Amino acid sequence: MSDTAGVVPVSLSGVVIDAPHARTLAEFYRRLLGWEIRDDEDDWVTLHSPDGGTHLSFASEPEYQPPTWPSSRTRQQTMLHLDFGVPDLEAAHAHAVAVGATPTPWQPQEDVRVYTDPAGHPFCFFTNA
Repeated sequence: MSDTAGVVPVSLSGVVIDAPHARTLAEFYRRLLGWEIRDDEDDWVTLHSPDGGTHLSFASEPEYQPPTWPSSRTRQQTMLHLDFGVPDLEAAHAHAVAVGATPTPWQPQEDVRVYTDPAGHPFCFFTNA
């Protein structure tokens, strides 16, 4: 018998990211990804990909603490990070830095670049060739 017998089909519709100011972080990702803002409330903003699929939402969290990368036992640990495939790692790097991303000092792989967004969340670009 399969472990998935009787499981109801589920699809991932979105990812929610906490930040000190939802609109500020949503604007950063709008510039980074070129996605469209659809829901724009005081403490909640949602970006939709032009290709459909999973969307990104941003929620204002007054008690937000930025994570560390790499993780540290004594500071807020990363709960998750976003991975984005890009065709040209160097061009994507230049764009990310131009819109406000910060490259992290520790880069674990040659074909991956790790950055933090303005709220301190790590995210990665990797070549999808």
